Amino acid sequence: LITHHATKSAAVGALWARKRWNCARIAVIDFDVHHGNGTQEIFQRDPGLFYASTHQAPFYPGTGAAHETGIDGNVVNVSLQAGAGGEAFRAVMSGRVLPALDAFGPDFILISAGFDAHMQDPLANLWLEEADYDWVTRQIMRIADAHCAGRVVSALEGGYDLHALASSVQSHVKALMAG
Repeated sequence: LITHHATKSAAVGALWARKRWNCARIAVIDFDVHHGNGTQEIFQRDPGLFYASTHQAPFYPGTGAAHETGIDGNVVNVSLQAGAGGEAFRAVMSGRVLPALDAFGPDFILISAGFDAHMQDPLANLWLEEADYDWVTRQIMRIADAHCAGRVVSALEGGYDLHALASSVQSHVKALMAG
């Protein structure tokens, strides 16, 4: 598995999809509690790639400020303060990330699916629940259906409370399958 803090990150999968399926416009949506600095580093100079991240800040790795927008606005970073829950998460997704993804019009979407923003996760301080992961997955699938014939791949990125991880992944996969 490739983690999004590695220098090659989820971007490797996106670049492979670009070559394998001749996709011109690839998007990565990252809802892991940490900012995906490796993905952003590779994506920020290519207007055919789109990267959006919601993440706790301040928090490791210390990147992902709102002013980090890449070339042609192809990077969207939205930080959440410790203690933020589903309402704040859904608001930033609905207000910034999903409209930007829709406007980008991807040929392929890769989800950096980290479940360490769950309220039971011991390593972070966001308060998401299974219903939030279900909701965001369904929203991403709606955009995928509109732009790229539902082509979505999800990569597990994190989650350190095994019960919360299992139930969150279950909600996410059910939403992927329903899409």
